[in-house]
Parts: sequence; structure tokens; C-alpha cells
Amino acid sequence: MGIFDFLTGEFIDVIHWVDDTRDTLVFRFEREGHEIKYGAKLTVREGQAAVFVHEGQLADVFTPGLYMLETNNMPVMTTLQHWDHGFKSPFKSEIYYVNTTRFADLKWGTKNPIMVRDPEFGPVRLRAYGTYAIRVVDPARFLTEIVGTDGEFTMDEISFQIRNIIVQEFSRVVAGSGIPVLDMAANTADLGKLVAAEISGTIAEYGLAIPELYIENISLPPAVEAAMDKRTSMGIVGDLGKYTQFSAAEAMTAAAQTPNSGMGAGMGMGMGMAMAQQMAQTGPWGAQPAAQAPQAAPAPQAAAAPPPPPPVEHVWHIAENGQTKGPFSKAALGRMATAGEITRETHVWTAGQDGWKHAEDVAELAQLFTILPPPPPGA
Repeated sequence: MGIFDFLTGEFIDVIHWVDDTRDTLVFRFEREGHEIKYGAKLTVREGQAAVFVHEGQLADVFTPGLYMLETNNMPVMTTLQHWDHGFKSPFKSEIYYVNTTRFADLKWGTKNPIMVRDPEFGPVRLRAYGTYAIRVVDPARFLTEIVGTDGEFTMDEISFQIRNIIVQEFSRVVAGSGIPVLDMAANTADLGKLVAAEISGTIAEYGLAIPELYIENISLPPAVEAAMDKRTSMGIVGDLGKYTQFSAAEAMTAAAQTPNSGMGAGMGMGMGMAMAQQMAQTGPWGAQPAAQAPQAAPAPQAAAAPPPPPPVEHVWHIAENGQTKGPFSKAALGRMATAGEITRETHVWTAGQDGWKHAEDVAELAQLFTILPPPPPGA
């Protein structure tokens, strides 16, 4: 190999870059000490731009295509170097490849709640999050304003700044929109476009553009959402007074059917007294008593309180040989226990009881098998 061939091999004559990282915005082509050969081939693929920096100054920008690096293709470089038209010497420059494709599905969200004034609820705090896409539209400005001399600039290095800009503009747009909180879900698309339009001027100074911005969710604090759920439930119920009476009646009915419950017995007696009082006022068939002829007023007597209604007595069913018998009162079951017709293992059931149980497992019936007459004399 001759000395000329050796020197020629030291020069770079093919320049290209293939990105396989999916998150690299800018990549500096490493020359490894080699000079760029005059007339070398520069390949710029779709979704790329090549920026030449010569002696610290921004020179030429190449869009997608195949170029021969000569004076007619590098007007800025030619001016900086004072090259003549026939200049053939190699040169040294830094080459930065800029990825101009769209970076999508990037996340943004409010770190802290945003305070806004809602026309219906007053001051409320909101949280929001979504996704956005970003793209380099001015490689030269992006390189000078953001990248600098970074040899490999990734999306993570600028995403934090972009998120801050989005949150700032989102807060301002939402606070000034006047849209009620309950209507924001129906206007997320318009809000996203409005926020993207407000951001475009700021990030254009970095050589960037946001082609898409989506608001996936706008939420209230958990306490406020719980209060709204309660309000929604009240709206579904309708008349709150009637619903309260109905709930109280259901609770008393369930308690009255619970066996061996002092609360159930008390509620049952209360319900009985209320029903008796209502029947006394309305008559046996629910109608007001007919007007009668005036009679002589009876002698005044001390009003006697009506006796309380008798307690509700349970009736029981028994299961024998796959058949149900009854109902039987407690007294009847006592006689059957004495006669040996039922035992402790007999299955019994009454209203309000959770399934069939052995008679000895029911407190009200267990005493029937413990209180028995003594054996007869001479037994």
C-alpha cells in the first residue's frame, strides 16, 4: 500500500446514521480523528436531518437525500472556509444527525392539584393527565438552543421541560375557560387543542412542535368525588323523607325477625303499638268512623293507658324424612319433646332463621330438652 492510499484511507468518504434506539433525538457522527474527504457521500434518510458545525459555527443543514460534499452543495461551509471552486482538500467538521420523526405516546400530568373557580361548586382542585407527541421542525434552532455539544441527546433529557410547559399552559387555559367541572369531560378534545395551540409558540423557540396533545382524564379530589356520589344518590332516591321512612321500616322489620334479639322484640312491640294506634284512628278497614249523634258527655275519668300488644310468638317447622311438618308453637313442640316425637337432633326452622338447625342449637328450644319431669316412682 502506497503512502497516498494510506492517507486516503484515513479520510471518511461515506457518512450515514441508522437509529435503533427509538428515543434518540440527536446523534453526533463520530469521526474518530478522521477528516472528511472532499466529495464524500452524505446519506440523510427520511425522518432525519444532518447539521454541519464547523469550528463552533452552525454551517449547512441537509434534508433527506444523497449528497456529494462539494462546494456547490455546501454554500455556508464554502463561505466559512473561503474555498475556491476547485478546492479539493479534506476538512474537519462536526456532523449532527437530528431525528425529525414524531415521538408519540409521551406522558404528562399535574404533579399537584390545580385550583380553579367553578361556577357551580366554587373553588375546586383538579388533577389531569394525558399523552402528547413531539417533533423537531427546525433542526438548526433545536441544536443551538437545546442540544449544544451533547453527542447523543435523548427524549428523556427534554421531556421533563416539555411536561412543565404543558402543565403550566393547561392550568392557565382551564382556569380561564369558565367550563364547569361537570362539563369538562365532554370538552377534553377542545381543551387539548387549545392547550396545544398555546404551547406551540413557546416550544417553537426550541425548534419543536406538538402535533398532538390528549387529555385522558380530569379528576377531583377523593373527598369531593365522594360528596358528588352522595349527591347523585340523593337525586336518584328522589323524596328524601319517604326514603328515610322506608329505610327505617325495613330496618325494624329485619330486627323484629331476628330471633332472641332484645332490639327485635322492642321494635316489634313499637310497631305493634303504632299499628294499633293507627287502626284506632282510622277504623278497622282503614276508613274514618262515621259521624254519630251527639251524646251526653260521660263523667270525667282518668285516662287509662292501653295495654301493650302481646309479644309475637314464633312458630316452627320440623323436617322429618325429607318432609316438612308444621307450623308448631313452642308449647306444641314442648309436648312433642315430652312424648319423644322430637329430639335434640331434630331439624327446625322459623322465619328469620338462617337455614335449618338442630333443635338443641336454638336457644329458645334447647330448654325443652333440659326441663323434663323426673322419672316416675318405681322406675
